[in-house]
Amino acid sequence: MYSGNAWGGSFEIADGAAEDDHSRNMDLDRGALSARQHHELDETQQSWLLGPPEAKKKDKYVDLGCVVVKRKVLWWAMWVVVGAFFLIALPIIIAKSIPHKKPGPPPPDQYTEALHKALLFFNAQKSGKLPKNNGIKWRGNSGMTDGSDLTDVKGGLVGGYYDAGDNIKFHFPLAFSMTMLSWSVLEYSAKYKAVGEYDHVRELIKWGTDYLLLTFNSSASTINHVYAQVGVAKINGTEQDDHYCWNRPEDMAYKRPAISVSSAPDLGGEIAAALAAASIVFRDNPAYSKKLVQGAGTMYKFARQRGHRTPYSLRNPDIEYYYNSTSYWDEFMWSAGWMYYATGNSSYITFATDPRLPKNAKAFFNILDFSVFSWDNKLPGAQLLLSRLRMFLNPGYPYEESLIGYHNATSLNMCMYFPRFGSFNFTKGGMALFNHGRGQNLQYVVANSFIAALYADYMEAVNVPGWYCGPNFMTTHDLRAFAKSQLNYVLGDNPKKMSYVVGYGKKYPKQVHHRGASTPKNGVKYSCTGGLKWRDSKKPNPNVITGAMVGGPDRNDKYADSRKNHGQSEPTLVGNAGLVAALIAITDSGRGAGVSAVDKNTMFSAVPPPFPAAPPPPSSWKP
Repeated sequence: MYSGNAWGGSFEIADGAAEDDHSRNMDLDRGALSARQHHELDETQQSWLLGPPEAKKKDKYVDLGCVVVKRKVLWWAMWVVVGAFFLIALPIIIAKSIPHKKPGPPPPDQYTEALHKALLFFNAQKSGKLPKNNGIKWRGNSGMTDGSDLTDVKGGLVGGYYDAGDNIKFHFPLAFSMTMLSWSVLEYSAKYKAVGEYDHVRELIKWGTDYLLLTFNSSASTINHVYAQVGVAKINGTEQDDHYCWNRPEDMAYKRPAISVSSAPDLGGEIAAALAAASIVFRDNPAYSKKLVQGAGTMYKFARQRGHRTPYSLRNPDIEYYYNSTSYWDEFMWSAGWMYYATGNSSYITFATDPRLPKNAKAFFNILDFSVFSWDNKLPGAQLLLSRLRMFLNPGYPYEESLIGYHNATSLNMCMYFPRFGSFNFTKGGMALFNHGRGQNLQYVVANSFIAALYADYMEAVNVPGWYCGPNFMTTHDLRAFAKSQLNYVLGDNPKKMSYVVGYGKKYPKQVHHRGASTPKNGVKYSCTGGLKWRDSKKPNPNVITGAMVGGPDRNDKYADSRKNHGQSEPTLVGNAGLVAALIAITDSGRGAGVSAVDKNTMFSAVPPPFPAAPPPPSSWKP
């Protein structure tokens, strides 16, 4: 019979097999047969000694359907998979199952650290009844009777901020300081939130605007006067006042008159700008924002009143020596821009872009000092503010001609900042002499650093890499580098190797010209002249006025740390407002959350789309 073999062959098995073998063996040689038998015996003997020959193991296979593999290989593969699971997959699963904290923000840079301190200066300058969380232990309630004799101001003129190292409240620089803080919040609100100062800076703004609303009848639609300041200081006076006496504000016992003015195109324009800008900041508080807009409109109308165009400081010795206003056309342009952003009322932008306004303001006359942004000259800020409108909205006719002029003037102003073009002198240490080396130079340095950094952000927000200064192409990096160089100088990168912001760095001014900081809070109420010993002391101030930026060094990078050297050692509201604005613009903490990323449309929320067409100006229009 036959037995099939699945591997492709067959073995024959027959009953005659033994017979065939025998017949074949018969033909063999007997000698060969004898040898073969002998050989077989040897093999048999070997088998007795070694046992039966080992059977050859057959490989076992597993049919997987699509392929047949050895069972041993399959087992090895299974163990490799199991091992890989325990070595790789299991640790990953365990790691992902463990709760992890979100990575924190990067450590603050030097500009953020300085910003935290710079804002505290405003807490130290507060007048009135202080909140419990004010944070300045050596300060208390003060100026609680300011304006108490006034019949047209309910509750008097309590609150606000002291201007500098004395105890006078000058409303012109105070309003400008609030406008600057509000502008910085509108452009960099996300940055303020990222560094944890958003609520703080808003509280400081509200402290100022609450007070400004007291300086006139803000609920009326028409007014005929505004209070310009509280407190006076006679030049070389012999009677008790804010300069003759050296007192902590908590110890003031002398008269503090409130000065009213019936013509204030400059002061009125600045107060209107401050209230309008703040109304945008507080849009999340509709009632308060509406109150600010109402007050701004009333004050703007007062400032523009025909027949009342005399500068507020003219022939007023209590004001003129300290904060004299040289023009009001810049405030007209500045306030009109802010009023438009706050309300969307086309009459404001119509006025701001009427060709007669920049002509009267000498905005396009290429006057060097008019390119310096300050509390007295708003032109560079106003031109940048209106350039913003063109860069982001591009309203076109009939506004375009003036907006192009403002934009070109802004670019030219920025060109003047660079030392290579020789417009301004610089100290050997690198500080720009924007006020030609006179006192309080740093307040001009920081204010112009702010608008330089802001213009760089505007350009980057609309994907413009730079602009031309004559044949020279300047980049946004160049402009920001200029602003950083000036701030670095303020913070210690200068020949004196000292920070001009109190409390920042290892070396900073110790004898700041400041009544409250220089007089100890020791339970003693010093008389008007009793505090002079603290002014004349050679010792450091007993109270550190953290964040105060002093006036700064002279044209030779020299700084005398002495209270009597008030031109260099006295801090001011406007100085710190510019410092705060510049620091938040430059800091890399929260970068990506600046104007270029988030906030560029914040100020346009009141502008009705499409952009309103301007009506023709009335025939009676007179700038």
